[in-house]
Amino acid sequence: MFKLPSRHTPRILVFLFDLGIVCVSLIAAYFIRFDFVESVDEVMETEWEQIRLAIPLFILIRAACFYFGKTYRGIIRYTNTQDTKRIFLNVLLGTLIIIGLSPIRYHFYDGFYLFPRPIIIIEFLLSLFLLITSRMVIKLLHLESKKSSEPSKVIIYGAGELGRILKNTLERDTRENYQIVAYTDDAKKLDKKILEGIPVIHSSKLDDFLSKNKVDKLIVGILNPESKKRKAILDICLKNDVQTLSVPPIQDWLNGELSSSQIRPVKIEDLLGRQEIKLNISKISEIHEGKTILVTGGAGSIGSEIVRQIARFNPAQLIALDQAESAIYDLENECKRNFPDLNLTTIIADISDQVRIENVFKTFRPHLVYHAAAYKHVPLMEDNPSEAIKTNVFGTKILASIASEFKVEKFVMISTDKAVNPTNVMGASKRIAEIFCQALNSQSETQFITTRFGNVLGTNGSVIPLFKKQIAEGGPVTVTHPDITRFFMTIPEACQLVLEACTMGSGGEIYVFDMGESIKIVDLAKQMIKLSGLELDKDIEIKFSGLRPGEKLYEELLTSEENTIPTHHEKIMIGKVKSYGFEDVSQKIEELIQLRETQKNLDIVSSMKKLVPEYISNNSEFSQLDKNN
Repeated sequence: MFKLPSRHTPRILVFLFDLGIVCVSLIAAYFIRFDFVESVDEVMETEWEQIRLAIPLFILIRAACFYFGKTYRGIIRYTNTQDTKRIFLNVLLGTLIIIGLSPIRYHFYDGFYLFPRPIIIIEFLLSLFLLITSRMVIKLLHLESKKSSEPSKVIIYGAGELGRILKNTLERDTRENYQIVAYTDDAKKLDKKILEGIPVIHSSKLDDFLSKNKVDKLIVGILNPESKKRKAILDICLKNDVQTLSVPPIQDWLNGELSSSQIRPVKIEDLLGRQEIKLNISKISEIHEGKTILVTGGAGSIGSEIVRQIARFNPAQLIALDQAESAIYDLENECKRNFPDLNLTTIIADISDQVRIENVFKTFRPHLVYHAAAYKHVPLMEDNPSEAIKTNVFGTKILASIASEFKVEKFVMISTDKAVNPTNVMGASKRIAEIFCQALNSQSETQFITTRFGNVLGTNGSVIPLFKKQIAEGGPVTVTHPDITRFFMTIPEACQLVLEACTMGSGGEIYVFDMGESIKIVDLAKQMIKLSGLELDKDIEIKFSGLRPGEKLYEELLTSEENTIPTHHEKIMIGKVKSYGFEDVSQKIEELIQLRETQKNLDIVSSMKKLVPEYISNNSEFSQLDKNN
């Protein structure tokens, strides 16, 4: 295959090459003007007197325009629209100068024009055409020399402006040989049309097209496509073993231009197909604007996203509290970049340190508290129940009690579906925290609100980052059980619903979020493998490791004794749960906290089961406590 030299052409050669092109164009203009009939001698005899002084001036004008216009400075093999524009303007400028000097010569020198007007026009068109075409030919030769011999066949989803930009980006890619075989679009009017030589097929015909044609990749060339349509396209691609990629938002393009290096596999969140959440923005803004707001667990996946969401509503002060110093430092720097006007305070603290938490409330006197700090890993808490009690129960008790003492307006606790009919220490500890907040609400001016939802995609330590790591390492991908299912939602979606629940809560409610349909974890693993462009059992295998201590096959958002009341938001419901007296609950929780000091796991968990009778251990050493009941 032909290859261009790896070194760039010296600028002086480019400059001389351009001058040579315009000189050839001038000569060719005379041949075209005289219809190629007369010999060169005859042309020179009749025209020489006119052009003998004009040719040096012509070369001088063109050279000056090229020099000062810097047309020679662009790297030819990377010619772009800006280079083409520069060439056009400088060739046009030279032509206008020649036209302008012609009458000066005629009237004040020897009665001749520099060149006949037809010659000037033809030379302009030829020079422009040859200068641009020569660069494009060299660029194409360079691109072809860099591409692999086997093309990657691609379909672009979206036949709009972005789709065409994507096509042009792929065609000039120097690393991979892309072959655009079709566009697919949801607009029926575009079906069977030809766009820049590429056929357009309606998205309803995509499945049939992929089954009959070899296609390697589909790239989403639509920004923020409708979630259901996007999911349908992804499902079709997964079915036909077609890798799916997408382009980044326009604001992330390099210097305002899309680069093929920025094209990435679609996120697993796109497979949820969940509709965009509609929020009561005015109400959320009204509650948060001008307020001092404390977010515990502020450096975590949920807490940090709550910080980002609240930052948009102009709080007077936003306090992110966490014991993870590196993560809180990263959040602080991110907020400085993205929200330069935000009054953010970061605090390193343990929520179970009562003296420290009291000082935080005395110093800042928050109006609202979002409590996202918690231990959440089921197997780890199964081995360390005393730590689950310390943070999830005792820490919550300290925060809630101090919030009530300082008459915080609203206290929003982030809970989990694992608190429903818990089978593990973590879930039971969160249920006890829920119970305390509900009981405290009955005798406090603070409105205590609980939000309960399932797994959130991409949170620290969740299954998605684990699968990504395992796939990157070549596998295997480990799933605990072939039938295990979980509810999922995205981090922004969960946090948006938390803010919405805060606006509607008046105290004592447990808000349950619509999590959609539960998803089999093994199906999620298979989809992630396919989205990575790999083949199951050939490139990556899935292994079943067995249920972990405390883990159950499926999660619930409500117990069998609970039901829901709808709210004005279709994705948020109020769970009707059992109420508890504060004195009784407070005494039992205090006893549990004191028992924690013994570090006797069986005694601690036994006490938890008395507080939460529905807590039945699963696949755990604590199952023996259930047999004795």
